[in-house]
Amino acid sequence: MSKLVSYRKKKISKGHIRILIVLLSAMMLITICLLLRSCALRSNKKDRADNGSAVENYEGSYAADCINVDLLTPNKYSRPGIRLPRINGIVVHYTANPGSTAKENRDYFDGLKDSHATHASSHFIVGIDGEIVQCIPTREVSYASNERNMDTISIECCHVRKDGRFTEKTYSSLVRLCAYLCHRFGLSQKDIIRHYDVTGKLCPRYFVEHKDVWAGFKSDVKKALKSGDYELQIR
Repeated sequence: MSKLVSYRKKKISKGHIRILIVLLSAMMLITICLLLRSCALRSNKKDRADNGSAVENYEGSYAADCINVDLLTPNKYSRPGIRLPRINGIVVHYTANPGSTAKENRDYFDGLKDSHATHASSHFIVGIDGEIVQCIPTREVSYASNERNMDTISIECCHVRKDGRFTEKTYSSLVRLCAYLCHRFGLSQKDIIRHYDVTGKLCPRYFVEHKDVWAGFKSDVKKALKSGDYELQIR
């Protein structure tokens, strides 16, 4: 009888050990999965910090909901007051001045009336935080796109790094602004071009050097037009 009890105790003990091993294995597996996920998240955050943002993904919630009108003073260097006879397209640019704000670029254009340094301007500027500033009425010419000045609307985009990659907010606001202008003037995403497509200039740099991102951007504009995500208030 005592031998039977002892055998049963050993059997139960072995069963407990098996259960314990299974539980420990499961806990180790869960711990490994959590560590891998944590590493992946840290890596993703690092990539975003290194590159400014993942511009390949459009997030409508990041886009501005208004256009801040801050028109340039009429002058022959940046706002000549020439009537824009027709609107056949939208030209996207980048400032090539890392870290500068939309306000700073707007004020630079306005200051050309005094400095006479060059002829330059843009209808709109999209800032690093996604703010949209309008510098010139859409029915007037801007000095931005060379031979396409007379039939296009120009948009300058701010950026953080030298590679010209946009933040998510800049990218999202640019998508919405382009969709807004396409809807307003009867255009489509096919009518959006880069400064590069006019002159061969490396502008906007990131869109020129990453053709897949440029294609994705135009696709995002198409989606925004289809979904009606192009409403912008004027301030």
